[in-house]
Amino acid sequence: MSAPDLHPMRVDVTTREPGTAPGRIFVAPYAGGTVVGQTGSLILENSGDPVWFRPLPSTNLQNADFKVQTYHNPGTGKSQPVLTWWQGSIAIPPTYTNLPGGAPEPGGCYYVYDSHYRLVRTVFARHGFYPDEHEFLLTRRGTALFLASKPVPMDLTPYGGPKDGAILDSRVQEVDLATGKLVFSWDALQHLDPADSEVAASDAASSGGVWDAYHLNSIDEGPGGQLLISSRNMWAIYDVSRSDGKIRWQLGGKKSDFTLGRGAEFSWQHDARFRPGNRISMFDNGCCAQPGGSPEKRSHGLILDLDVSRHRAAAARTYYHEPPLYSASQGNTQALPNGNEFIGWGQSSSYSEYAGAGNSENNGSKNLRYDARMPGSNISYRAFRHTWTGTPYYPPSVAARAEGGRSVVYASWNGSTRTRAWQVLAGPDADSLSVVVEHARRSGFETAVPTTSRGPYFQVRALDAAGKVLRASEVVRLGGVSGGRSVRGRP
Repeated sequence: MSAPDLHPMRVDVTTREPGTAPGRIFVAPYAGGTVVGQTGSLILENSGDPVWFRPLPSTNLQNADFKVQTYHNPGTGKSQPVLTWWQGSIAIPPTYTNLPGGAPEPGGCYYVYDSHYRLVRTVFARHGFYPDEHEFLLTRRGTALFLASKPVPMDLTPYGGPKDGAILDSRVQEVDLATGKLVFSWDALQHLDPADSEVAASDAASSGGVWDAYHLNSIDEGPGGQLLISSRNMWAIYDVSRSDGKIRWQLGGKKSDFTLGRGAEFSWQHDARFRPGNRISMFDNGCCAQPGGSPEKRSHGLILDLDVSRHRAAAARTYYHEPPLYSASQGNTQALPNGNEFIGWGQSSSYSEYAGAGNSENNGSKNLRYDARMPGSNISYRAFRHTWTGTPYYPPSVAARAEGGRSVVYASWNGSTRTRAWQVLAGPDADSLSVVVEHARRSGFETAVPTTSRGPYFQVRALDAAGKVLRASEVVRLGGVSGGRSVRGRP
């Protein structure tokens, strides 16, 4: 009622057990078909109630990799928590068939927002590459690392594709956030042999002649500055030296430097991350050559022990879902501060949290602490749990209605994490308001507060845990909504 332009999806929380990590849940819902609610960036409570929602104006636009990061400003030496995400459109047939499925269309960018939900930076790719939805990392150097791609014309006949084709090249790019200058670049086409791809070059016939041989989908930075790069369509993860761009070792794929032990095999993986103690984590999609393909094995979170000297990899932890999930694309495995793991199931519409010990393929419900499912065919490229304190720069929203011989005031404040209660003021005109409800406990995103006052003018004040006024809304007349038919703004 108080925010009629917001239509976030309603999620189904199926498991809530003690022992979850602190924080809220971050998703960016969209769908290949009909979207339930609006696309955009969404913060949720464990209950499934929205905390902050930024809807997009078109279902053809998506957000991805929506998360909390730390923005370091080398000029001032200060750092602050920020929200970051990619925004653009993705090649999803049948809407887009000019690029391989899942590739970014031209025109995307990355956003950095502060804790007041104000834009701090907009970041673009360089040298004609398209900003890619798969990764956007802020560094302590005041830079951003991200993936970018573009079609490069190529004769694909040596690989079984068309002569007048193209390969979808992928680059790691790093830009200085203050100047926008490109400070580092690593090109897949220069370092990876497309003949090692698990995707046939003949698939280019269904995507405008463009072959997605690599499909880079994650970057992580190691303690020595090395980069961990995941190539979905190579079934491989690469440890890359920043100093010369050379591949130090390859895990998985057709030229793996490691022998993979039982349970350590993976395919079509996402979200490769360095972990302490010579471990790496990933989301092992493990299921299909392309979205809609035949499942091969259950998708799951996976942590591997690497014996670099002996070139062996062993499964250390696995995280399966019950019932089984087969995610053809997307997904992530996030380490949480309390030792738990948060799993975004990508194309399977779910997100879950497990105790660190994990489970096995035959016992997917073991150590499950939290589980939720998005409605319809809604999905989120990744899902995260983060702590976040939001104090919006804009005022709370209010609506007032006459219902059953009394007045009901509806109060909300999109993005406020400090609001614990509401105070309601009313009066015969906008300049003669007094408190009619001293303290109404916040009850979800929107709180309905009944009052015997007839107003007809109303205002709400957001209160923190100590009862201190955080900010007041505009003043509305009975039947009005702030931001639309408001009477007067108040500081």
